[in-house]
Amino acid sequence: MRAILLFMVFLLACATARAGTLTQADLARRFPAPLMIGAKDAEIPVWPVFKQNATAVELVGYVFESIDLAPIAGFAGVPVNLLIAIDPKGTFIDVAVLSHHEPVFLDGLGEAPLFQFVAQYQGLSLKQSVSVGTQAPQGQAADSSRAYLDGVSKATASVRIINQSVLSAALKVSRKKLGFGAGRDPSQLGRIDMTRVDRMSPAQLIDAGLVRCIELGNRELEALYGRSAGAGLDAEALARPDALFIEVCVAWVSVPSVGRSLLQEASWNKLSARLDEGDHAFLVMSRGRFSVLGDDFIRGTVPERLVLQQDKLPVEMRDLDMAMMLAAPASLPSEHVDVFRVIGQAGLDPAGQLDFALRVTRDKGIVYPERIVREIALPYRLPPAYFSAPAAGDKTWRAAWSDRTGELILTVAALALLGAALAMQKRLTAGATMFAWFRRAFLLFTVVFIGYYAQGQLSIVNVTGLLQALLAGRSLEFFMYDPMTVVLWAFVLVSLAVWGRGTFCGWLCPFGALQELTGKLGRWCKLPQLRFHSRTDKRLKLLKYALLAAILASIVLAPALTDGLVEIEPFKTAITLGFDRSWPFVAYAASLLALSAVSYKFFCRYLCPFGAALALLGRLRLYDWIARRAECGTPCQTCRHACDYQAIAPTGKISYDECFQCMDCVVIHASETKCAPLIMERKRHRTIPISAAVNQ
Repeated sequence: MRAILLFMVFLLACATARAGTLTQADLARRFPAPLMIGAKDAEIPVWPVFKQNATAVELVGYVFESIDLAPIAGFAGVPVNLLIAIDPKGTFIDVAVLSHHEPVFLDGLGEAPLFQFVAQYQGLSLKQSVSVGTQAPQGQAADSSRAYLDGVSKATASVRIINQSVLSAALKVSRKKLGFGAGRDPSQLGRIDMTRVDRMSPAQLIDAGLVRCIELGNRELEALYGRSAGAGLDAEALARPDALFIEVCVAWVSVPSVGRSLLQEASWNKLSARLDEGDHAFLVMSRGRFSVLGDDFIRGTVPERLVLQQDKLPVEMRDLDMAMMLAAPASLPSEHVDVFRVIGQAGLDPAGQLDFALRVTRDKGIVYPERIVREIALPYRLPPAYFSAPAAGDKTWRAAWSDRTGELILTVAALALLGAALAMQKRLTAGATMFAWFRRAFLLFTVVFIGYYAQGQLSIVNVTGLLQALLAGRSLEFFMYDPMTVVLWAFVLVSLAVWGRGTFCGWLCPFGALQELTGKLGRWCKLPQLRFHSRTDKRLKLLKYALLAAILASIVLAPALTDGLVEIEPFKTAITLGFDRSWPFVAYAASLLALSAVSYKFFCRYLCPFGAALALLGRLRLYDWIARRAECGTPCQTCRHACDYQAIAPTGKISYDECFQCMDCVVIHASETKCAPLIMERKRHRTIPISAAVNQ
C-alpha cells in the first residue's frame, strides 16, 4: 500500500513539472512565434495573445476554454470542452475540440465530423447570428449579420449544444474583455421574479409594457425600401397599399405574470416543463400576409426572419415546436402563435433592453438575384417590477444554489441525521431490528433522492476534474455550478477525518446503495453466495488501487485515455443517465448489479477507483471508532464471519480501508444474544460457584 501511495505522490510531482491542457506553455505550442501568450487574466479565465510588430506589441486576441465559461452538458451529462480564440473585433481565430463525451462521435460516427464542424467557426464574427443546419436555406447566404454552419447528419442535437457552448463562452469574453455590450459583466445579470403573479388582461399587459406590438401596412413597408433597388418589387403592396402587411406582438412569456395571463393553464404547465433553470421563453403572435417564420421554416430550428439582439450582440432563439393556447385569443393577433427559447447560458439579461427585429427580404434578378433586406425594429424592455437587479459581487453559480434551495435543505437535514446517528452508534445499534430498518430506509433515500432525483453521485470524475483543473491552472469555480456535489463533498471530507471511507461508500453512494439492496434481494431469493478465501479477497482488493493509479497516471502521461479509463465506473450509466445509454455501457452496469446479487458489492470492494481514493484519504481519520474486546479474534470470530466485506482480520483487527460502515459488527458487539464474550459473561453470572453449593 505504501508503494501505491509513493507512486501517486511521484505522479503528482511529475505533473506539476509538466504542462497540462491549456497551460501557458501548451498554448505557446498551439500559437507559436511570432505570437506570444500572456499571463492568465485574474478576473476571467482567458489568456491574451500578443504579436510583436517592430517595436510595438499588439493584442491579437484571447484564447479560453468553453467549460470554464459555459459548461453546457452534452448527451453524456458532461460538457464538451472547446478551445476558442477570438480577436479584438470578435472574429473567431480558431475553435478546436479539447475533450468531449458525446456518444454519437465516440461510438458511432467517429470524431472526424466533429472536428470538421468546429473548423467552420474560423473567420466568423460574434456580431453575426450563427445558424446550424445541413446547409443554408435555399436562396439564403451568409452576410455581415448572418452566418450558416453545415451540420452533421445524425448528430443534430450534439452540434447544436456545441454551437451554444461556443457562442455563450465567446459572448462572455467579448462582453468582459472586448467592450461588447458596454463592457457589462456577464456574471452580473438581473433575475426574473418567479414569485410575482399579476393576472392582467391583454390590454393591461400592453399598457404595462409586458407585451410589445407593431403593425405595418403595405404602404409603410414600401416606404422602408424608398428609392432602393427593392422598391416596387412587391406587386400586392402596390395594388393594395392600405392592406395589412403584418401585425406582430412579442411577450416574455416565461415571466409568470405574463405567461399565466396570456396562456391557458395547461399551456403554461406544458411550457414550464420544457424550460430548464435560467431559460427564457418568448411568445410571438402575428397575423397578416407576411409570416414570421416563412413557408420553408423547419420546426425546432432558429428562425431566419425574426432575430434578437442585446447590447448589439445576437442572441440565439430556438423554436420550441409547441402549440400554445391563448387565454384570450380574440384580443391579440392569434393567426400564428409561436414560442421560442433562449437558454440560460446565452447570458440574456432581464435588466437590459431586448432588440427584436423582423427581417423582410426582397430579391431582384433571376440568375444571381440581389437580396435587399429591411429590418422592422421591435424594442422590448421588461418593467423593473418583474425582475431583481444583480447584486454587487453576484456570480452566475449563485443562481444554481438559489434554485435548488429545497433540495439542499433536505440533503443537509439528511446528512445531519446521518452524522448524529453515527456519532451515537451505541444508541443506534441498541436494537438490531430498529437499526436494520433505519439503514434500509436511508439506503433507499440515497438511491432515489440523492442519486436519481438530485443527481448527487460523487465519482472518480470529480477527482480527475479537480486534478486536471489544478494542473492546468484553471479556476475550480465550475464545481459551484453543482451545489449538490459541493455539499456532499463537504460532508464526505469531514466524515473521512472522523470515520474513514465507510460513511460515503456505505451510506451515501447511490450505486453502492443500489448494489447493497440488490445483494439483499439476492439473499432473500436464496441465491448461492460467492465468498472468496481471505487470501484471494486481499489480492482482489488491490485491483481498485491499480485502477486508481492507472487513471491518475493517464492524467499526466496520456490525457486522451482518461475519459475511457473512468468508464470503469458504472455510475454515469446507472445513476446519472438512468441506463439511457448505448447497450455496451448498459450491459456492463447491469452485469455488475447482477453480480452483486451473488457476490456482495463486488464492484465496490474490488474495482471501484473512487473507493480506493477515499480509502487512501481515509487513512487520515482521527479515530478507530469500532469498539473491540480482548476476546475479539482470540478466540471469538463471530464478527469476522458475519462481515460481508471481509474487513476483519482473524486477530479481530478492523481494516478501516475496507470497512463500509454497515455496522453489523457493532450490532453484534452490543448484543447479549449474538456476541460470544457477552454470552459467556452472562452465563458466568448465572452459574452458582461449587464452593457456595457445598457450604449450603
